[in-house]
Amino acid sequence: MRRAHSMEFGAEMVGGGVRFALWAPTARSVDLVVDGVDHPLPESGGGWRRTALPGVKPGARYGFRIDGDLVAPDPASRFQPDDVSGLSEVIDPRAFAWSDAGWTGRPFEEAVIYECHVGTATPEGTYAGLQARLPDLKALGVTAIELLPLADFKGSRNWGYDGVQPYAPDAAYGRPDDLKRLIDAAHGLGLMVYLDAVYNHFGPAGNYLHAYAKTFFTERHQTPWGAGINFDGKESGATVRQFFIQNALYWLEEYRFDGLRFDAVHAILDDSPRHFLAELGETVRKTFPDRQIHLMLENEANQARWLERDAAGRPKMHDAQWADDLHHCWHVLLTGEDAGYYKSFADKPVQHLARCLAEGFAYQGEPFATLDNHPRGEPSGHLPPSAFVTFLQNHDQVGNRALGERLNHLADPKKLDLARAGLLLAPQIPMLWMGEEWSASAPFLFFVDFAPDEDLNKAVRDGRRREFKSFAAFADDTSKIPDPTERETFEASKLDWSERERSPHREVLAETTRLLGLRRDVVVPLAKSGYDGAAATLPRPDVVDCTWRFGAGTLRFVANVGAAPFAVDPGGARLVWTNAPDGAGRDLPSWTGVFLTESRS
Repeated sequence: MRRAHSMEFGAEMVGGGVRFALWAPTARSVDLVVDGVDHPLPESGGGWRRTALPGVKPGARYGFRIDGDLVAPDPASRFQPDDVSGLSEVIDPRAFAWSDAGWTGRPFEEAVIYECHVGTATPEGTYAGLQARLPDLKALGVTAIELLPLADFKGSRNWGYDGVQPYAPDAAYGRPDDLKRLIDAAHGLGLMVYLDAVYNHFGPAGNYLHAYAKTFFTERHQTPWGAGINFDGKESGATVRQFFIQNALYWLEEYRFDGLRFDAVHAILDDSPRHFLAELGETVRKTFPDRQIHLMLENEANQARWLERDAAGRPKMHDAQWADDLHHCWHVLLTGEDAGYYKSFADKPVQHLARCLAEGFAYQGEPFATLDNHPRGEPSGHLPPSAFVTFLQNHDQVGNRALGERLNHLADPKKLDLARAGLLLAPQIPMLWMGEEWSASAPFLFFVDFAPDEDLNKAVRDGRRREFKSFAAFADDTSKIPDPTERETFEASKLDWSERERSPHREVLAETTRLLGLRRDVVVPLAKSGYDGAAATLPRPDVVDCTWRFGAGTLRFVANVGAAPFAVDPGGARLVWTNAPDGAGRDLPSWTGVFLTESRS
């Protein structure tokens, strides 16, 4: 297999054997252990230790003996069959027989993303189980699935954000080839596959870098998870940056993912002249010039700088950011909740919603209440709608609730009908959270498994209950909060796909499918014709009227979230969708809306 890049880290098949490499700048001695036999691992400069062993085959187990004692797995292991503290397994990346040779991806404007957690998306909780559901997702109108992080984590269940082996897909879901079969099958159905990647921290158990590469971390930067990763240190910044950049290239090449979503990039702290995010995005673009690869950010700072386009309208670095602001507006309007970060949207949610629809960010430098009124965000109105991934819920917004309630557990179905159309027919990139398409009844709870480390399990359990004790509903009794360390919490979060055949889930599924058909037929052709700008007004304090202009025509969304009716003048526009009783969208009662389109002559 021709490599698009050179893998410096880990174990690589070369000739009739394997080349092993470990960056261990603070270790006194390192030996390579392969199938129970120790081999010297000589220094080669710059903190690196390398050797090549002939005759080593795929399937061999190996690790690194640090200072004559601890045997640690490879930090760039391709597979950990016995969990994060076990030996690593040599994997031949050329062994899988791909059938997607002609696949180069799809334009981002066509993306309808389905975010899912492999372990709870199906009863099986495996790559194979999810693969069996791909035809259902294609029939729904989804064009991309986004997998929560797969990096190997301690234990048998986890959201994925406690990963400590960034190169090793977790064995709880299957072997590497099972993941490749899932992606290969998705491409065969015309579906893209994205992966959520975590480059801002490592999980609390199973990370051995501190034992031999202490300078991988730095006290100069502090994050919610402790000392920051050393992206900008003179002594190791370049190597640390390459560890993660090569990881991104690895997933895109060896597994043929169509894109990556980078978790909480505001916690990637880097004071160097060229920020890690810039190097990451530019390197991916340069490495895969003939593929349509999409890079997405989660960024609480609302930094439009990472989303800039070139003269041809192509992303210079990253395609899009998760549009948390838009979610918060809809959530406040749908539920009335105004605590935490919703506080900054509860004062004028309709005005914020209008700005998000037309410009992307609600906060573009204005004071933000939950940041002690410090400014948040950068101007974003010049960016196209495809620079924003929108959603009504996701793993965070559901799973970070004490009881894991989905939006359909919290909002009036009529209100949710309007918001669903507002999500799926607006020109931004829409994302569904698994099961949202049929208003699934299962919650999505926070779950972990750090056994046999019961001290860590207890710390997580107590921390979870302490976190919600300030909420009125749990002030006197936190016992109703599910224990995240119990297997029952994980099992309760699994989807029941048979619900799709029963009312009221069947009707929600049908409407979601219909909306995505309208998106495919009307919205996507407009979005692909070139973006000319947008404008939103509030003809009344509780009514949003937003129009997006494209090369081929316009798309207009009018939504009445107030109590009194509102009259709409459609002009010469054609009706795309309405939930108004008149069927024409001219008279909008409370919580109804209309989408209209008009072609340019």
